[in-house]
Amino acid sequence: MKQENLYIVVTTIQPPTKAMRQLGRVAQKHGARFVVVGDKKGPAEFPLPQVEFLSIDAQLKMPFSLPGLLPMGHYARKNTGYLAAIGQGATCIYETDDDNAPTARWKPRAREISVLPVRQPGWCNVYSYFSEKYLWPRGFPLDDIAASRRWKSKGIGKARVLSAPIQQGLADGSPDVDAIWRLVLDEDIRFKARPSLGLTRGAWCPFNSQSTWWWPEAYPLLYLPSYCTMRVADIWRSFVAQRCVWELGSAMVFHTAEVFQDRNAHRLLRDFEDEVPGYLNNTALCATLEALPLKPGPEAVEENLLQCYKALVRTRILPDEELPLVEAWLADLKKTG
Repeated sequence: MKQENLYIVVTTIQPPTKAMRQLGRVAQKHGARFVVVGDKKGPAEFPLPQVEFLSIDAQLKMPFSLPGLLPMGHYARKNTGYLAAIGQGATCIYETDDDNAPTARWKPRAREISVLPVRQPGWCNVYSYFSEKYLWPRGFPLDDIAASRRWKSKGIGKARVLSAPIQQGLADGSPDVDAIWRLVLDEDIRFKARPSLGLTRGAWCPFNSQSTWWWPEAYPLLYLPSYCTMRVADIWRSFVAQRCVWELGSAMVFHTAEVFQDRNAHRLLRDFEDEVPGYLNNTALCATLEALPLKPGPEAVEENLLQCYKALVRTRILPDEELPLVEAWLADLKKTG
């Protein structure tokens, strides 16, 4: 299946990795455009076919306000890649990281998809559905991990087709888990090939930016916050996105693994330190979002996004400085048409 105007967005601070070369071949096969976002540290060019490389200079020359406000050396610079893809007419955006290689299961996704709906409210550990191993996704509340192992036998309905504007694929090998799991239980993981899950209103599970599909209705929800650590930026974005997806009458979809992660070198205690704000705030953050009276319908997505971030600033989970960036993001989206 060919996804028309598919854009792949990646951020990196290193030359093309083996995973990125493999992704480049996949992009060529499916006629996808490939946007790579650089940073102050990293290569001056990215020599892969069909790649549009956004160096810092190129980002600052874009006709948008946000690139000049984003911090250097932060994962949030990936926002510039989203703006580039949207501005060039992307009808689907696939984002990943530079250490995730597509597997034989990787294929362009369709927005209309058959899923097993999860109607049980509360925290849902989707990893326990796709694996028998004791593991949980990065961002999952620590005090809910033990109970989450029993979740998979409850709350799953019969298959149905729905329109899902955000879909997450898992990663084999070194999946996206937190530093505590890596420090204590680290092992090679292979997820089972099982039907996709669709988490409906009230069901929460963090999702990441490592193998994620986005369609235009959800493009405003791509925004990555800047005034938090890089280990919580995409996780906090995921909670905002899930809350807003409820108002679209849809579900957050999770697929089995479609990439293999050969993880870049990390300092695990540094990862742990950067994840502490999530360990301390994720439950309260989601409770804050769940209590918000947001508006239904696709025309309300941008306003709902802004209301979510205003609430996170009011509760001091994020500082006041985040809001001007959210507003700049929304203004830049309007410039893309």
